[in-house]
Amino acid sequence: MFTLLIVIHILTAVSLVLIVLLQSGRGAELGAAFGGMGQATFGPTRSTFLTKLTTSLAVVFMATSLTLAFLYTDRPSTSVMSVVAPVAEPLPTATPAVPGASEPAKSEAATPAAAPMEQKDAPKQ
Repeated sequence: MFTLLIVIHILTAVSLVLIVLLQSGRGAELGAAFGGMGQATFGPTRSTFLTKLTTSLAVVFMATSLTLAFLYTDRPSTSVMSVVAPVAEPLPTATPAVPGASEPAKSEAATPAAAPMEQKDAPKQ
């Protein structure tokens, strides 16, 4: 039933747009009416088949909109996040400590100041 209402709603919406685009506006003759028509342009209009069809399609569109809204609120809600797989924990960014030591061990080669000092003190040949 839910799918049938959605199909009726979409068909009604598309046909309503097409019917409205087929009709001419009420003030379509307004450019020519500046000479002396005045209020006759916006006066009483006759009811044509297209206006009656537009009114009935608008009523059907509003009825299906309200029905779909009420039917959708009775459905159980599902979150988008419940469908997504859980993300793994990020890896730690700190360097791991050496087992048995309180601080990370420092090697002599890792000191950046030691290498340039040795190059300065080297004798020139």
